[in-house]
Amino acid sequence: MENDRISAGEKLILALDVSEHGHAIELVEKFKDYVEIFKVGLELFISSGPKIIEDINKRGKKVFLDLKFHDIPNTVSKAAIAATRLGVHMFNLHASGGLEMMKKCRDSVVEVCLKENMERPKILGVTVLTSLTREILRDELGIQHGVRTHVRHLSGLAFKAGLDGVISSAREAEIVRNHCGRGFLIVTPGIRPSWTPPDDQKRTATPKEAIRSGADYLVMGRAIMQEADPLNAIELISLEILSA
Repeated sequence: MENDRISAGEKLILALDVSEHGHAIELVEKFKDYVEIFKVGLELFISSGPKIIEDINKRGKKVFLDLKFHDIPNTVSKAAIAATRLGVHMFNLHASGGLEMMKKCRDSVVEVCLKENMERPKILGVTVLTSLTREILRDELGIQHGVRTHVRHLSGLAFKAGLDGVISSAREAEIVRNHCGRGFLIVTPGIRPSWTPPDDQKRTATPKEAIRSGADYLVMGRAIMQEADPLNAIELISLEILSA
């Protein structure tokens, strides 16, 4: 299986959910012996700019650029090319942007990588945010079917567009795996070890539950950073991943 080919050390993606460049680099330095991939999200990228990606790459680590592109196909494809040239390891876009948007993004990235001899980043489609529930989908967004059905549909669309995988909660990971096959990457946010309190994410799971459901990568931030001993938390999570 795909997640068998990814080492245990790479399965954990540490979210740099901070606003200051210096603070983010301190965290990379602190955790670089334990974590291969660091997530740069909206807050950090907007406050620090592309330099944060350059500085993480300089330290031999990989970047998951979590900006969730969602726009017309031409705009998204140009943003994807820019992200590729920054040297990110993976980035994402909203699968709800549609098949044409995803396919144009993928094709543009493949073309520029071949032309400029660059390594192609993994492109992931965001399915349903972990903060959303069936009630929100139905009452606010007008989507009448449930979360699991919607995730399955959007994952199939991302697969058809040629993306490398999707972002989905662990609760839908098994559905995605069965629908899209063994080589399709599944990246799961909303991971909460049993000892951490809940937050604004509704559809959560433990690391062991996520891996057993078929997840390839686990994105974690607050659940680690809020611990008194974050390094110990990472070690415990790594052991849980291995035990799964």
